[in-house]
Amino acid sequence: MQTKRPAVVALAGALCLAATACGASSTPAANAAAGASAPGYPVTLKNCGETTTYTQAPKRVVVMNGASVAEVSTLLALGLGDRIVANEQSYGRSEVAGRAAAIRRLPTGNVTLNDASDIPRETMLGLRPDLVLSTTSYGFDAKNGFATREDLRAVGANTYVSPQGCDQDTSRMTIDDSYRLARDLGKIFHVGDRAEKLIASSRRHIAAVRAKVKGETTPNVMVVFSNMSMGGNDFSSVAAHGIWNDILARAGARNAFASASRTTFADLSKEKVAAEPVDALVVISYNDPHAEAYARKLLKEFPQWPAAKNNRSLVLSDSIYLGPSNDLAVEKIARMLHPDAL
Repeated sequence: MQTKRPAVVALAGALCLAATACGASSTPAANAAAGASAPGYPVTLKNCGETTTYTQAPKRVVVMNGASVAEVSTLLALGLGDRIVANEQSYGRSEVAGRAAAIRRLPTGNVTLNDASDIPRETMLGLRPDLVLSTTSYGFDAKNGFATREDLRAVGANTYVSPQGCDQDTSRMTIDDSYRLARDLGKIFHVGDRAEKLIASSRRHIAAVRAKVKGETTPNVMVVFSNMSMGGNDFSSVAAHGIWNDILARAGARNAFASASRTTFADLSKEKVAAEPVDALVVISYNDPHAEAYARKLLKEFPQWPAAKNNRSLVLSDSIYLGPSNDLAVEKIARMLHPDAL
């Protein structure tokens, strides 16, 4: 999720994705479609206004960047890493032990990315995918130099846009969208039992945390991407609306800057940030090895914050965004804010 294009376009557009086109008869998906369906198939999904049908589990999956790790992390959590032929997603770190290393080991398809830090059209078609995953519809927009859903359908490949990504507005995203992503991929790959176990485990974990923090005070938390610039002000990567607000609420907190913008991100002056009584700071690291230093810098810059006086900050990466590990973010934030309760 998502430093100007990849931050501005990937985060603002993606929180916004390949060689010569192959004929449909030469693709794995087209060959499968010509024969009988595998056991448990066909599976039909409606996704962003399109109906896609699967006659077997995809075997050549391409995961577009979109400044996300939601899709690749969900595939790994469902035990489907061996289906990936090209993955362009990485946050460089993860709250899940071994997850970042597992992502680094995945094939990249030896892709030369375009100016939007993603897979250009001809390269995408040359990868011969049978399924392409994109965080938002941005990844299938011809104006951005990408293969469209129609282009991919013509060579026998299905496409999937993650929840709340149809209109590229992720401000309405909640933890339930992470569950929907897992459930949809479970259906596509005929591993629905794994998806339901993952979802049930997350729900239990979050419910246990919520029960412990019930009745506690509700601190104001600033959520900001580390060392990113996406606007004209000093603080242009402040999270205002989206899945983090749902995570904060379940951890017994509120977003300090939810009223500062109606969109996913707020573009704020230093004065606006300074005026808010921030009780705690959550820094999101997107491929930034210096996120902890950035957190310390902010606390030093705003010594009037209760967060600075109490040295209360936390660095998270994939768990606070769409994906299979939101329960970890809920617990870590709750533990920072309500240590006596947990």
